Amino acid sequence: MSRVIALCFLLLAAVIGFLHIDSRPAWAPFAVSPFQIDDGIEESATAKTKGEIKTGIPVPQSNWLPDTGAASVHAASLIALKDGAVRAFWFSGSREGAADVSIYSSVYDSKSAEWSAPTVVMDRISAEKGLARYIAKLGNPVPARLSDGRLQLFFVTVSIGGWAGSSISTMTSDDEGLTWSNPQRLISSPLLNLSTLVKSPSVLFADGLLGMPAYHEWIGRFGEFLRIDAGQVIDKRRMSSGRSAIQPLVFVNDAQDASAYFRQTRSAGLPKQIPVSRTQDAGQSWQQSEDLPIANPNSAVTGLILKNGARVLVLNNIESGRYRLVLLMSDTKSGQWQTVEVLEDDEALPDAQRKEFSYPYLLTVNGDDAHLVYTWHRKKIRHRYFSGAWLKHAFSKLQSAEVDAPHQEAQ
Repeated sequence: MSRVIALCFLLLAAVIGFLHIDSRPAWAPFAVSPFQIDDGIEESATAKTKGEIKTGIPVPQSNWLPDTGAASVHAASLIALKDGAVRAFWFSGSREGAADVSIYSSVYDSKSAEWSAPTVVMDRISAEKGLARYIAKLGNPVPARLSDGRLQLFFVTVSIGGWAGSSISTMTSDDEGLTWSNPQRLISSPLLNLSTLVKSPSVLFADGLLGMPAYHEWIGRFGEFLRIDAGQVIDKRRMSSGRSAIQPLVFVNDAQDASAYFRQTRSAGLPKQIPVSRTQDAGQSWQQSEDLPIANPNSAVTGLILKNGARVLVLNNIESGRYRLVLLMSDTKSGQWQTVEVLEDDEALPDAQRKEFSYPYLLTVNGDDAHLVYTWHRKKIRHRYFSGAWLKHAFSKLQSAEVDAPHQEAQ
């Protein structure tokens, strides 16, 4: 009986979606300069970190987001500020999904290499008041930079049930995250506006609107691409199908072309690799492609493209568990991914002693460097900084290895 009811809801949503197609506005191409946040950003400010070696290649820096006093933390994300600093968001509480979970924020000063004291951006009670509805729990915060310079924060809210009953809420800031507008719900689904979540960063269209990768976990587990004008979803397109791919990460290749890498949620017996979809029309349609042949244990992936064309991925490259986290690099010519840094690895420990390293999130401030945050055993959020010099050196080594490989085979 429950399946019949679910099918009826699905058919109703399909009919409503079909009737809505004719009113969809035209899509713009992707913006292809994601690193130009503000002309006032001083590139040199982001390159100064503690412990930098004066001669040779600066080693990657590592520290922690500030302690909130809660037992559990998760789902950190990042946004570059106009002065070159970096603001982080994450949720913290007694456990994931608990009523006491709040969304926190802190700012990283690249000159001192320190994080500010954490502040509460949103808690459950404030969400209830602002949204005028019952809120059971909060989840995944994802920031974005609007074309008019304001910050926009998307976050997950649940009123009933688990994460499958989620919807997306959003608010904006005119002062780089010091204060925020009242939250409002995004209407992203005609089916009671349920089961839409966010995890990965947005992309920008040439007309200034946002493209937000989202995903569903009820009835199906699939990705969707939302075209957003401020607080309104004006269109959306399916990025995957079935129950096997969520939390899409979008790489924009040019004005029309982009690739999406997913967290796989496949059933037993199916490949535990990274599902891929591609678009050739700026996100209006997506076609499933061959898997990225890298192991994925039903865990989130993150990535970015640097100015020099290098692509960076951070993920758990194992088929089960989340006890190893690695940084990989590739270039557009070869398309081959290689591990250049093992960030965490508890493989040598017994299963019961292995920690969880998950939910990575990457940001580049100037197109050369990379800031990374990820969950460290649900107790802390680790922050790592990779300077432009370090990434350039790693990319050069990768390219040299690719050039030498065919030569060695010929011998």
